[in-house]
Amino acid sequence: MSSHEPEVYTVAPEMPAMFDGMKLAAVATILYIIVRCLNLKSPTAPPDLTYQDTPLHRFLLKSCPILTKEYIPPLLWGKSGHMQTALYGKLGRVSSPHPVSLRKYLPMQDGATATFDLFEPLADHQSGADVTMVICPGIGNHSEKHYIRTFVDHSQKQGYRCAVLNHLGALTNIELTSPRMFTYGCTWEFAAMVGYIKKTYPQTQLVVVGFSLGGNIVCKFLGENRAHQEQVLCCVSVCQGYSALRAQETFLQWDQCRRFYNFLMADNMKKIILSHRGSLFGGGSPKMVDADLRRLYTATSLMQIDDIIMRKFHGHSSLKEYYEKESCVHYIHNVNVPLLLVNSGDDPLVHESLLTIPRTLAEKKENVIFALTLHGGHLGFFEGAVLFPQPLTWMDKVIVGYANAICQWEKQKPPCQGQDGHPAESACSDKTS
Repeated sequence: MSSHEPEVYTVAPEMPAMFDGMKLAAVATILYIIVRCLNLKSPTAPPDLTYQDTPLHRFLLKSCPILTKEYIPPLLWGKSGHMQTALYGKLGRVSSPHPVSLRKYLPMQDGATATFDLFEPLADHQSGADVTMVICPGIGNHSEKHYIRTFVDHSQKQGYRCAVLNHLGALTNIELTSPRMFTYGCTWEFAAMVGYIKKTYPQTQLVVVGFSLGGNIVCKFLGENRAHQEQVLCCVSVCQGYSALRAQETFLQWDQCRRFYNFLMADNMKKIILSHRGSLFGGGSPKMVDADLRRLYTATSLMQIDDIIMRKFHGHSSLKEYYEKESCVHYIHNVNVPLLLVNSGDDPLVHESLLTIPRTLAEKKENVIFALTLHGGHLGFFEGAVLFPQPLTWMDKVIVGYANAICQWEKQKPPCQGQDGHPAESACSDKTS
């Protein structure tokens, strides 16, 4: 062999197989992560229902079958609570409609001005009755949010008038007229809206609806004064946490990325507060000082903001007192109208330990149904085949379906039967006397 002949190197036959194996391992790892993160192996199931067996509940579950059927989220991402929550948080809803409303302004005793939007029905209600949905949105939300507009449009088409509270300060283009904004459990503005509806439409019956923080407010509103339940057919609360005191501990934990969500919500609250800094901190406001404003800039959690700012609007001496006084957990047992409490098992904002509150309530009270879905995230509840969600969500359908069933029950129940389906002694005695 010539000394100038080039050397030839050969690759061992097992090397390509090893490279292919590494590629397959990488692909398998990526697929495993996707399957785990998107929770693709999770089954679909009907909501887990907790309720007492009463004539009313038997009627409701028969007349509102969506409560007993499988909730099927979009196949590729709908089983991830984070994806559902992120889509709700970023987009609200897809193909959101633009219902027409009339904005109302209500002066409050302390100088504040409550606002709400009024949407008239687009059809006759199936019961023939005049029914108004009084709606309280989630934290820092208002009537212009996409998820609210989607729900209102659906309700209008089913014959409901809708009144949607704009949380005090949530609309940054409407100036505050007093040094106060919405808090976790203040019911003053919601009470003013309900009072206006009752006075303007004396024959109307009310369906009370609350989303997230709004769920806390409406349940507290109904429970803190029995008179608030007059003309109320039923109440629906979706994705609330029931006890701010118990929730605050879970909001500092990193499981389910709850601490990250806490930071994002705190950042949004800061923007709302700072958009009204002139009304809240200027003019010699006795409740807020410049030191509070400086501390607000460095806050990274809702608890810090609640302690620095929110609790002071109503003179609470401590964060614990603020959370105790403003949580519906201390009032909800006084609610005697039919009550549907809806939560999602994969809601990253509401820790599972908080769900013992609605479950225990439903076990003890005959008027309560607690519905817990496997999926849905926080105010997501999107439906769809594979990738793209439908404009209308399971949440929209279940609230209207439940309200329709209640209206149907009220129309067909015997005169001597109470709202819960049991005999009403006073009514029967009046009739026979």
